[in-house]
Amino acid sequence: MTKKPAAQKVRCAVYTRKSTDEGLDMEFNSLDAQREACEAYIASQRGEGWALVADHYDDGGFSGGNLERPSLKRLMADIAAGKINVVVVYKIDRLTRSLMDFGKLVEVFEQHGVTFVSVTQSFNTTTSMGRLTLNILLSFSQFEREISAERIRDKFAASRKKGMWMGGHLPIGYDVRERKLVINEAEAETVRWLFRRFVECRSVTQIVRELAEKDVIGKHGRHLDKPSVYRLLKNQLFIGKVVHHDEAYEGEHEGIVEQALWDQVHAIMASNDHYQPGRIRVQTDAVLKGIIRCRHCDRIMRPTFTCKPGGRRYRYYNCHGAEKNGRETCPLRSVPAGEIEAVVVGQVRGLLRTPEMMVRTFRAMDGEEIKTPERKVMESLRNLDSLWDEIFPVEQSRLLQLLVERVDVSPQGAEVHLRVGGLKSLLTELEQSDEGRNAA
Repeated sequence: MTKKPAAQKVRCAVYTRKSTDEGLDMEFNSLDAQREACEAYIASQRGEGWALVADHYDDGGFSGGNLERPSLKRLMADIAAGKINVVVVYKIDRLTRSLMDFGKLVEVFEQHGVTFVSVTQSFNTTTSMGRLTLNILLSFSQFEREISAERIRDKFAASRKKGMWMGGHLPIGYDVRERKLVINEAEAETVRWLFRRFVECRSVTQIVRELAEKDVIGKHGRHLDKPSVYRLLKNQLFIGKVVHHDEAYEGEHEGIVEQALWDQVHAIMASNDHYQPGRIRVQTDAVLKGIIRCRHCDRIMRPTFTCKPGGRRYRYYNCHGAEKNGRETCPLRSVPAGEIEAVVVGQVRGLLRTPEMMVRTFRAMDGEEIKTPERKVMESLRNLDSLWDEIFPVEQSRLLQLLVERVDVSPQGAEVHLRVGGLKSLLTELEQSDEGRNAA
């Protein structure tokens, strides 16, 4: 009698998932139930050589709407390493609820010759019919998930329209009790003072300074800065309203600020362009945008401008630290854009006019020899300097950011820090430009 050859060993991994961590501390939880069913199915296929691998792949408290799950990532890594032949799940939506993500997983399975099996639905992705059926079921699963998300959004909007507070950042002046806003009287008095003081002084900077002197701390545990005060002055929670998609509704909670005082504050804001949200700050001719910093505050300096009578425009770089915490906190505050740009451009062009020094500088920084012939380097850099004034501001800015890592500004002057590898990139561009001209 001929002995039947032993079936080839098929290594099977069980994957389980539960969206919430509720009940996972029980002695026998949902993940255990899924695993028990999968292990029983694998045992039934022992005659086909199926064997359970020792590792557990369990994701408790993770949504099936994405692939950011630790055990799933470990499972995929083991599949890529060739440690698994079959992935067994209790139900297909335990693996994923996204049709797009499912396609990605199946693609990886097929690349490594891995079969996917659902024990309650008996699908095998190695067959075309199995893949078709799985896609159909997963489409319904994703549809159900999207419908649930729409219901949640609709419920959220309906609750807002009824004036209910639906969570989020809790402003100073309120506490939460039983999911409702209640006034914190000590903090509420600070809010009322803030609104009254703005009407008196019309200066958020002054208010921030006085709040710091009073040692007032916000809900986030820090002193209130200018952006925080702006947000407070514009927050309609303080007049008893809730906002949803720019629409204000009467809230269930009690307001802190009287409507008349609110109207005074916003009339002042409306009359001053400084408080308007659309105020222009960034200009395309700000060639140092993103690389100029205040050395004292170690904060970026932002391009801005003011218009004087007659329409003449004056450009500046303002310290972001001074904007946020008050001008008195920074000895620099702002610098005229034209002057600082001239200083930086002058330093860079000075290096271009003395290319030997520039090449030595970049060699010292990068620790490598520049492979381009030195004569060609010198010629290219001198040509660039002679053409500088003909280059558009946006191109000047690009070249500066290619060569300059940052510009540190202080009341004593400006210090330019060159970018490692910047000269190499520039020389590559110049060589390509020369080749293009020669070819033409």
